[in-house]
Amino acid sequence: MNTPRQTNDARSGISPDSDEGSSCLSRRNMILGGAAVVAAMSLPKNSLASTPLSKTDQPSKNNNGKDDNMNSTTDIPETAHTFNRSNFTVVPARTFEDLRVGEIFRAPSRTLTDAHASAFQAVSADNHPIHYDVEYARRHGHTAPVVHGLQVFAFTAPGATLFPQYIGAVFIAFTEASCKFLKEVHAGDTLYSALEIVALTPQGDSGQVTTRATVRNQRGELVLSGEHKYLLRRHA
Repeated sequence: MNTPRQTNDARSGISPDSDEGSSCLSRRNMILGGAAVVAAMSLPKNSLASTPLSKTDQPSKNNNGKDDNMNSTTDIPETAHTFNRSNFTVVPARTFEDLRVGEIFRAPSRTLTDAHASAFQAVSADNHPIHYDVEYARRHGHTAPVVHGLQVFAFTAPGATLFPQYIGAVFIAFTEASCKFLKEVHAGDTLYSALEIVALTPQGDSGQVTTRATVRNQRGELVLSGEHKYLLRRHA
């Protein structure tokens, strides 16, 4: 009578010496354990984030009770010992002697809009209808109102490039500017301006920098060509 029970107990992993209550409890634990494994395997990956971290996985705490992993350099105040405002520059400072003929300084491209043209009209007080009257412009052979020439020339401002950032410490004056208007510019055109150093002329303790100023449109057409001259100290 005992043989079949011993066989069943051996297959189920239950000791033959266990009583009936212990056998039921063991079988229940095995079923619950198996169900937990299956459930864990079925969880989506992101649900594992809700699993409690082990002691070794949890972020360490500092004396203030804050996570060390949350600390950053922004938590460290800058003081007079670590910050020098004279060294806070966008680009490395350069002198007249550091510049080279052929260097090019580009400005970010910009798309002109009617709002830009209207703002420049108000600032310049140039109220010629060629700049704001569509029908007038068409009657005089233009496809659209023509953007003010001086506004296009303003796109060659050195400050639109990084050039003044380089020579700020030795800059004396913007001494001369000239240009030729080669093609019309209309609202909707995107302009690409650049300054190229074409001459460096020492003048005692100072030096003259001559740049060629150019503006091209989105079709690559040269719409303006000009020249700037700046006076710099030769040494910082």
